[in-house]
Amino acid sequence: MSEKKDILWRAYIVYFGFVVLLLVVLFQTINIQMQNGTSNQLTKGDGEKRLATKTVPREARRGQILDANGTPLVTSVSYFDIYMDPTVVSQDVFASDLNELCIGLNRLYPDKTASEYQRMIREARTRGKKYLPIRSKVTNLERKKIRELPIFNLGRFKGGIIDNVENIERKLPHGELLARTLGNLDRHGVPKYGIEMAYNGYLTGQPGEEVERKLASGWKKVGLVTKEPIDGADIVTTFDMTIQDVAHTELMRQLESQKAEKGCVIVMDVRTGYVKAMVNLHRDSDGGYSEKHYNQAIGTKEVPGSTFKLASLMALLEDKKVRLSDQVNAKGYYTFYNKTFKDSNPWGYGEISIQKAFEKSSNVFTEIINKAYKNNPSQFIRRLKSFGLADPLGVSISGEKTPTLYEPGDAGWSGLSLPSMAIGYEVQQTPLQTLAFYNAVANDGRFMRPQFVKEIYRDGEKVKTFKPDVVIDQVCSERTLKDLQKCLKGVMLRGTGESINSANFSIAGKTGTARILDDKTTMEDDKKYQASFVGYFPAEDPIYSCIVVVSAPSQSIYGAVVSGSVFNAIANKVYASALKYHKPVNAGKPKKKELPISKDGYAYDLAQSFRLLGVPYAQSEESDWVFTRSREPKVVMEKRFAGTTTVPNVVGMSARDAVYLIERAGMRAIIKGYGTVKTQSLQAGESAVRGKQMKITLE
Repeated sequence: MSEKKDILWRAYIVYFGFVVLLLVVLFQTINIQMQNGTSNQLTKGDGEKRLATKTVPREARRGQILDANGTPLVTSVSYFDIYMDPTVVSQDVFASDLNELCIGLNRLYPDKTASEYQRMIREARTRGKKYLPIRSKVTNLERKKIRELPIFNLGRFKGGIIDNVENIERKLPHGELLARTLGNLDRHGVPKYGIEMAYNGYLTGQPGEEVERKLASGWKKVGLVTKEPIDGADIVTTFDMTIQDVAHTELMRQLESQKAEKGCVIVMDVRTGYVKAMVNLHRDSDGGYSEKHYNQAIGTKEVPGSTFKLASLMALLEDKKVRLSDQVNAKGYYTFYNKTFKDSNPWGYGEISIQKAFEKSSNVFTEIINKAYKNNPSQFIRRLKSFGLADPLGVSISGEKTPTLYEPGDAGWSGLSLPSMAIGYEVQQTPLQTLAFYNAVANDGRFMRPQFVKEIYRDGEKVKTFKPDVVIDQVCSERTLKDLQKCLKGVMLRGTGESINSANFSIAGKTGTARILDDKTTMEDDKKYQASFVGYFPAEDPIYSCIVVVSAPSQSIYGAVVSGSVFNAIANKVYASALKYHKPVNAGKPKKKELPISKDGYAYDLAQSFRLLGVPYAQSEESDWVFTRSREPKVVMEKRFAGTTTVPNVVGMSARDAVYLIERAGMRAIIKGYGTVKTQSLQAGESAVRGKQMKITLE
């Protein structure tokens, strides 16, 4: 009986022992799963202490921003942190190759001597340090060179190199060019402005996951990727870096010459509204100019001055208030209440037509508009609104200001409002809004929304296309358009822009000079001016529209001198470099009828080429290798003997065919020169000696 009890107790002990063991395993499993959320414990096979690990997000590569021709404007560059685990290197390798490794590191990075590298690695090995920093932020090219060094060329587990810790940084390959429009990221990778912010949803990829290990020096990546990241999409912009470079250079040169405060340039494709260049330069504290301050083209609204006279004239013509031939007295000064507006010519222009008043940019427009609309000023405002001048353009980049356009009943409206608005005061627009309006005149009335992006690609596949976007189908009547286009050409031929008109092609445009105010300037204080020029070219068949605005120039205040000269320089350089402006040299000339001259060679290849090129040919006799003869009306291929045991005749052939025949006969070819075989060192037809050299000369 006691023996049975003893057996029973043993069974209970074994049973409960298994239960306890099962509970311990279950507890440890739950503990591992819950520790640090995704953290766990890895135990090394050699009995070392357990090292804590955790899964962390792996950064996805942000998409590129490209210009219209595929040139990278913003790209993500990979840098790598290089570590070494000297404890995994065998003693024999460590003793024999450490010196060469350190000499190689010194050649690549001479800020440390070879002795210092050696002392650093030896100390780390002695202390059992597994993550010794060798170099941070190396390029992939440098990384490849480091991998080739002694010891490191043995790889991770024998050479101890740890080089898979990748850091991705955003770079602008063209430096300052277009920087403000492209945008930037803060230190947390969040876009702050520009295209980077506007298209962040496309540019941002989906992060992956990788493992980090906790060491004495902190958490370190171990190169184990558990989930691959998905890269962001690539943005193809409308910008052309050739035009952008020209615009940036010319504006910079003028700002420095004028010692101006700031300036901007915008170039736009007339038919599509695609912006080809946008420059925003502001004077730095050191006197230089950079793009780091503000996007003036989109976000700064100011009184446009005389460039607004185009809108005033458009309203007058549309409402049939005047004709271009109507005569006015441009006496030089125009007084309303206690305010006098003056022409740049103090003596005025006398009795002139409205067209000439526009070309000379006379402020007689204050009287013309006041007389036409003083009994119904709301009609003038409604007409301006119908042109799209009261609404923002709704561009994709944030920061656009809504135009200022007062109307009767507003706090800013007074008896001076009509004459002031006639010449671009009591009105505020951004440079891009002014350009879009002029672009509509160039585009036969179609008002296009300016765009900065035309396509988006993900993994090489197009996912979105931004087609030209029409805001207003027709801003005014065709007759008004013709009159306005004639006036804009006249500005360049007989008016304020006469001195800057190009000799190679025609320009249509308008100069503007406006007195501006800011927080540091009052009407009683020093005067500050804004000089501008806006227009398009060529005048007869416009391709590009452009605006140049320069604020607070110190040498001159006039739009023609300050901004018009920049416009002219940009237009001339774009015209000279753009093939679309120039007819092909041989356009319209008859094609040559002579049959082409071809090399001798393999009949099948020659026949295929002739068929693809549409060249008539005939073969006199079946043969693999042929001579070619141009005999009207076709190319004739004649049989050519090329034996396998005799020296072939390779004169007239390409190097490739000649070498093939020589080696087929068992000989070795020695080639000199380029082109077609002219001579060969061995006589054709004699017995071929295997291994013998045959020299061929090509010309």
